[in-house]
Amino acid sequence: MITTTARALPRAIAALSAAIVLAACADRTAGGALGPVGPQADAARFPDLGSCQTLLKVPDGSTVAFHAFATGVQIYRWNGTSWAFVAPAADLFADASKNALVGTHFGGPTWQTLSGSRVVGTVTGRCTPNPTAIAWLVLDAVADGPGVFEDTKFIQRLNTVGGNAPSAPGSTVGEEARVPYTADYYFYRAP
Repeated sequence: MITTTARALPRAIAALSAAIVLAACADRTAGGALGPVGPQADAARFPDLGSCQTLLKVPDGSTVAFHAFATGVQIYRWNGTSWAFVAPAADLFADASKNALVGTHFGGPTWQTLSGSRVVGTVTGRCTPNPTAIAWLVLDAVADGPGVFEDTKFIQRLNTVGGNAPSAPGSTVGEEARVPYTADYYFYRAP
C-alpha cells in the first residue's frame, strides 16, 4: 500500500526542481550570485535587436532579470471581415529545447511562473523584422507579488517564429484560429 507521503513525493520533487530552475534563470545580487554580475554579465545577456534597436530598446541601466522561451499559439477570432487577435496561450521554458517548464503566458498579456510570480504588460513599441512572424515587442510591465518577476518593469518579445493571423478568411463569424508560434521573452528590472 502506497502512503500519502509516498504519493506526494514526486510532486514535491517536481516543484523543487522547477524552483531550482527558476532560481538559476534569475539574476542575483552580489551577495547571492549564481554567476557573474554587474555590467559585464548584463551586456553578455542582452539580446541582439538588429534593425529594431531604436524601436525596442529598454532604458539604459536596465538589467535582464529573466529569459524564457515560449512555445504556444496566438489565438484569433473571425469577425466577418478580418481575424481579430484574442490572446496568446503559451508555455514558458528555461531553454530553447523545451526542458524545464517554468510558467505560462496568457491574455492580459500576462506571464506567470509555476511558483505564482506574475507580471502584466502593455505594448509600447513594435518592430517586424520578419513579415512571416508576429512582431517583436517591447512592453511596460507591472509585477504582481514577490518572486522571479518581482520588480520587472519592461519585457521584450523577440526572435518570433509563426503566429501571424491566417491569410484565408474564416467560414463563420466567431470562428477561432490557434496559430503556433515561438518567441524569446526577456524580463528587465529598471535602472
